[in-house]
Amino acid sequence: MKMGGRNLFLDTLRGKNKSGRPPLWVMRQAGRYLPEYRSLKEKYSFIEMVKSPDLATEVTLQPLRRFDLDAAIVFSDILVIPEAMGQGYDFRNGGGIEMTSKLINQRDIEKLSEEDIENKLSYVSDALKILRNELGNKHALLGFCGSPWTLACYMIQGGSANGFPKALDWAKNHQSSFNQLLEKITNALIKYIKMQANCGVDALQIFDSWHNLCPSSQLWEYSLKWITKMIDHAPGDLPLIVYANTSTSGVSNLARTGTNAIGVHHGAEIALVRQQHPVPMVLQGNLAPEIMETDADNVMHEAIKILDSMKNDPAHIMNLGHGIKPIAKIECMDALVRTVLSYNA
Repeated sequence: MKMGGRNLFLDTLRGKNKSGRPPLWVMRQAGRYLPEYRSLKEKYSFIEMVKSPDLATEVTLQPLRRFDLDAAIVFSDILVIPEAMGQGYDFRNGGGIEMTSKLINQRDIEKLSEEDIENKLSYVSDALKILRNELGNKHALLGFCGSPWTLACYMIQGGSANGFPKALDWAKNHQSSFNQLLEKITNALIKYIKMQANCGVDALQIFDSWHNLCPSSQLWEYSLKWITKMIDHAPGDLPLIVYANTSTSGVSNLARTGTNAIGVHHGAEIALVRQQHPVPMVLQGNLAPEIMETDADNVMHEAIKILDSMKNDPAHIMNLGHGIKPIAKIECMDALVRTVLSYNA
């Protein structure tokens, strides 16, 4: 078997993977499709697990005990940043996010604090330190955060909503206060990224989950300029992966941020993206998450199509084109891992 794990992952981030197969990890890889996770969830709430370094470590490591993945992503949530700024979050019984309050006016924005982020989120840094020690050089460790635009959507809307109309209305009609909010969120995120870097993460992914809601004419102002600021102020030696729900042509907008890696949504053609963005740009993706709900043969077939389209690409990380879903089948995940590990072996 060829080299894998952390070294393979790091080589790929440098655009120097000559192993014959890409590294593999899966977005949102710790989750409800694993029975061991569901067992913990019967005893602890999601937020309790996020805020306990020991439990967050356990959940992070669960997929690695089952599957021969090359990297682990810390178990946490993008909404730890709004909470640290003064706006908590929880989960609705029927699914979705519910913030403890919603931003209504300028006064609400002024109440948000971007100070002392590192101490408020020490439970994340504690989990990362434990994980870095547990993983050693065997597996890469990834951190993550949300984008300012995506976090603002939840904070203004007060939780999950179809299309986030209140956030879009505020961005359009109250530009000054909207920019003040995004500036505050961005500054908090920069501190958070630096904190994760200091804990030894090998790379960090920025999730611009609601990127596709931005009007094309306002994409830079609403989202990308803030991600660019995050990248500009991140440690220079920390690889950053920007993920967004966008088309093949839309990936060019993500590249404008200065990121050295892009998570490619499953709606895009990753081979065509590579033609438009040659190495050393790192591309990650992009198997459709729904494939993980079918059967092992289908997973193998679809994964090989992607692997063949990116054959011998020195800067390709195999992944889904979005997070794995709770109804994903364990046998499908197993088939994906076996297919990638045996590719070109």
